[in-house]
Amino acid sequence: MQTINIQTNQRIDIVDITAQIEAIVNEANTSSGVITVYVPHTTCGIMINEGADPDVVRDIKYQLENLVPYQKGYKHLEGNADSHIKTCLVGSSDTIIINNGKLVLGTWQSIFLCDFDGPRVRKVHVKVTG
Repeated sequence: MQTINIQTNQRIDIVDITAQIEAIVNEANTSSGVITVYVPHTTCGIMINEGADPDVVRDIKYQLENLVPYQKGYKHLEGNADSHIKTCLVGSSDTIIINNGKLVLGTWQSIFLCDFDGPRVRKVHVKVTG
């Protein structure tokens, strides 16, 4: 297992981490298997979605904020209940197939760290199995 640290810059920040994950796959020298990408945070998730058009990420952020607005009378005392709920919607991990030493992603797909309670440094654990 390897851990990478990602600095986020906004309260809700979606950061493309595909290059860092690809580097770990290359380092592992595994031709066939899977990679699991996991965040050990309750207000942060992992998402696979389109990385080619930055408007997709902007639209996702916008709609998540519409679905689960910040500070709307939640009972959680820390003031970040919306962040926990958004993480439940996105999820804390993803598993990607490795074939011929490469991630099997669609043409437009990228891997994103989704921080819903930033800015801060987030840990991403990565495990290659092959």
